[in-house]
Amino acid sequence: MPKTLKTLAVAALLAFVPVASADVLIIEKLEAAQVAKPTRGMSMERVQDRFGAPRSVSGPIGEPPITRWDYQDFVVVFEHRFVIHSVEKSERPPRPAS
Repeated sequence: MPKTLKTLAVAALLAFVPVASADVLIIEKLEAAQVAKPTRGMSMERVQDRFGAPRSVSGPIGEPPITRWDYQDFVVVFEHRFVIHSVEKSERPPRPAS
């Protein structure tokens, strides 16, 4: 009988313990919020076909030649004629240099 009473007491205590919960980071939501942008290795022609003409172009500068295309939501950096980086623009202004 004492074993049964212990089991009932533990069950009764567990019934009143709140269920643990945690905040869940929804990765799909974050990924959906990201801007579609060119991927590494795309050619200049393919970028322009898919995303249209850039708002501005800088370069080419240096060796190897580096060119930067600015779009409304992102910046694309090319080495020769191929994408090496594409970066989403930040919504907040950059911090001043210290």
